[in-house]
Amino acid sequence: MTAPFSLPTKDEELSRPGRWIALSVLVLAVLLVAVDATVLGLATPFLSEDLKPTGTQLLWIGDVYSFVIAGLLVSMGSLGDRIGRKKLLLTGATAFGLVSVLNAYATSPELMIVARALLGVAGATLMPSTLALIRNIFHDARERSVAIGIWGAAASAGAAVGPVVGGFLLEHFWWGSVFLINLPVMAVLVVVGVKLLPESKNPAPGPWDLASVGLSLIGIIAVVYAIKEGAVHGASWGAGAAAVAGVATLAWFVRRQLTLKSPLLDMHLFRNRGFSAAVLADLLTILGLAGLVFFLSQYLQLVQGRRPLEAGLAELPAAIGAVVAGLLAGRAARRFSVRAAVSGGLAAIGLALGAITLVGQNTSYPLLGAILLVVGVGAGLAFTVTADVILSSVPKEQAGSASAVSETAYELGAALGIALLGSIVTGVYRGFPVPEGTPGPVADAAHESLGGAVEAASELPAQTGAELVAAAQRAFVDGLHTASSIGCVVLVATAVAAWFLLRGQRLEDGAAAAHH
Repeated sequence: MTAPFSLPTKDEELSRPGRWIALSVLVLAVLLVAVDATVLGLATPFLSEDLKPTGTQLLWIGDVYSFVIAGLLVSMGSLGDRIGRKKLLLTGATAFGLVSVLNAYATSPELMIVARALLGVAGATLMPSTLALIRNIFHDARERSVAIGIWGAAASAGAAVGPVVGGFLLEHFWWGSVFLINLPVMAVLVVVGVKLLPESKNPAPGPWDLASVGLSLIGIIAVVYAIKEGAVHGASWGAGAAAVAGVATLAWFVRRQLTLKSPLLDMHLFRNRGFSAAVLADLLTILGLAGLVFFLSQYLQLVQGRRPLEAGLAELPAAIGAVVAGLLAGRAARRFSVRAAVSGGLAAIGLALGAITLVGQNTSYPLLGAILLVVGVGAGLAFTVTADVILSSVPKEQAGSASAVSETAYELGAALGIALLGSIVTGVYRGFPVPEGTPGPVADAAHESLGGAVEAASELPAQTGAELVAAAQRAFVDGLHTASSIGCVVLVATAVAAWFLLRGQRLEDGAAAAHH
């Protein structure tokens, strides 16, 4: 089934300190992709003022990055297995740096959407390569668990450091600066990576099937687009057609993979119950989380009136929890069990989301901080252990494809979370009554988004403006409550499912496991 076990000799010779230095380079790449996904949330109010996108364009600016990454991950993971993961990682890093400049200097909503899409193409080359290289650099299973913990902690830290760094930059520079921070980091990554990273690839890869690349890209983007459209505008012919086309294309993709001699994605990976359960847990966890994180930044700034840097710092407990839990997750899963670690983590996030229904406009910070800390700990536990399960349940040569599946689940979950939970928030929000005497265009702008309401209120007399903002804030918090309670149900259900699906699943122990 798989290629004969062999590895590049340089890979075998990576000394102990060399392994950890190589890991630090990979961590830089992950940090950056994660920072980039969250930093935009903070910059949104500034970007809206400058580029004046419509509500739909704003959602596309927020989502197209995740769409493209999700659509291309499987193809890029497989490409890395074929041409070499180091080569793909360094090429992608260079492209990521260059496209960041285009993002920073975008002059219209359309150009911004294109720039974000191109950034997604570059981002798709980075993520699977990093996890696959870890699989090939660390042969000892316990060392590899620690390395995956550090990798996962970097992803969580990046997601949380994004708002802090973004907040600092937005208070001192223009919104484009949040993209330019990518340049120095990418430069370090390329310079150090060329010297330190070992090249690794599948020794007998077979050709790269372009038809499969097209099918997976079209299928995933069509499905996500359908969910998004349906969520924002309700059921429509367009959304229905996209959903049918997407599912049909993905079914065709799966059939094609089963007949190809060297498929883009080996469908037999899914026969492994642990692998499938871990992928599903990833997808549903991030679905519950992404929508929440996306709206929390807006809540802290536009409802509670915090400045960008303060809002970023307020989200830090989530990162601290995720980093600590990520580093201890491997040990916890070995001591108790894989299913206890994953289910416990998912249940913790679910309960924290439930607690958000208690949050009002003037909730004091300690409750918010505690909720975020619990979310972080739960996510750190669940994600790190599922990543370890996914990597240790496949042969080494397919590390790129396996990590791409795990990343695709993550990105799809993020896009779905923002689309589904986001549209629930938007749907609840749009219905609020405006004060009497509010002109039609102002009311329309206020119903478009909370940022729109705050801006529109400045055109009204002080008293009416204040009433409009207060009504908008109340509606936004109501939407947040509805979305959180749905997220809570999804995550608790996922925790129960993971408990049954991961039964008997164990993490590997010791060096012997490296050879499967």
